[in-house]
Amino acid sequence: MFLTKRFYLFALLLILLLGGGYLLGSLFLAGQLLLAVFIFCLLIDGFFLYRVRGISATRYCAERFSNGDENGVRITVQNSYAFAVTLSLIDEVPFIFQLRDLSFPLFLPKGGSETVTYQLHPVRRGEYAFGRIRVFASTRLGLIERRFTCGEPQIVKVYPSFLMLRRYELMAMSNNLTELGIKRLRRVGQHTEFEQIKEYVKGDDYRMINWKASARRHELMVNVYQDERSQQIYSVIDKGRIMQQAFAGMTLLDYSINASLVLSYVAMRKEDKAGLITFNQEFDTFVPASRQTGQLQRLLENLYKQETSFGETDFSSLCVHLGKHISKRSFLVLYTNFDSINSMNRQLSYLRQLARQHCLLVVIFEDMELKTFIADQAQSTEDYYHRVIAEKFVFEKRLIISTLKQNGIYALLTTPDKLSIDVINKYLEMKNLQLL
Repeated sequence: MFLTKRFYLFALLLILLLGGGYLLGSLFLAGQLLLAVFIFCLLIDGFFLYRVRGISATRYCAERFSNGDENGVRITVQNSYAFAVTLSLIDEVPFIFQLRDLSFPLFLPKGGSETVTYQLHPVRRGEYAFGRIRVFASTRLGLIERRFTCGEPQIVKVYPSFLMLRRYELMAMSNNLTELGIKRLRRVGQHTEFEQIKEYVKGDDYRMINWKASARRHELMVNVYQDERSQQIYSVIDKGRIMQQAFAGMTLLDYSINASLVLSYVAMRKEDKAGLITFNQEFDTFVPASRQTGQLQRLLENLYKQETSFGETDFSSLCVHLGKHISKRSFLVLYTNFDSINSMNRQLSYLRQLARQHCLLVVIFEDMELKTFIADQAQSTEDYYHRVIAEKFVFEKRLIISTLKQNGIYALLTTPDKLSIDVINKYLEMKNLQLL
């Protein structure tokens, strides 16, 4: 049982009346009468509240949340009392959200019910623990509240952003992918994978005539080609300390994981095979490239608990293990970051080795806070010094990109918020140019 503000206000009034009886006897008599009424109302209030268990509440939410997206939670409250009640609903959300004031005031008539909906925005993957639902009920008298503990503790797993995949799928179905920033690229050159030999018909490209088959059949035959399919696309994610840098509450690792999931989805829709590699001080996760049913779920499960480490990334270990695990030339999308040209030069020999064996795209991140700082107007000499240093860091990022390209390595400089769109556009561009 919990005492309400109304209880304390009535108690204060009683104290004032009874205390005033020392000055005026009628006030003491009025205080005694009001005390009797107060006790009677308190008993009545408690009797109706505790006679039956009149409140029930149930939480409804998905078994898994999408990282970086809004995830809905619904709570349905039912009033079984024979009278209207005023409620205060508190849901014990996972502590990581730090929502200590999440309370919903409700008024339910006799036998009524109501559903409360709110949104949670996780920025880290992992297991999130919901507690109980606490409901505080009071009658119209409002002197005391009864606490009801409803629902059961619940564990929700936060996965990489699978809601983004649904948005891409819906856009693809309605041919509106350009609304997300994905470019329509014109096909350049000829198809590369042989499909069949067929009879020549008017309009066929004469350059595709198969003269040997034509001689055997005594009629013109042409080769038919199609887009090369079943190429291996690997998302290679660096989990070193450099990927702990945060943007809008999410680390670079989380943005990379979300982008790799979307890229894998698009690649499999293009009939390519998608795989996954993660590494830090040592070679960590390897999921062979495939486009079989359930591959996307396997990628989700492997991306679910990936965490950054505090050590330096070992690119030499990556080169050794890739040589053991991948024998076919593949398209590698390497999500990493270099804070200076010197740090990139230390790994350049390994990147060149990967580029010789595979088609390598290195994705690094642009610091939006630095660009915002540079755009601000300098107010003092110290501000000018700070801007020069910031411009040096921005210039080094561009220098890293140009150095990679000079060494025959494809490179992409992007911001975390545009990572998924830019990576998909780059993949589609390289695929259409037959660079994979």
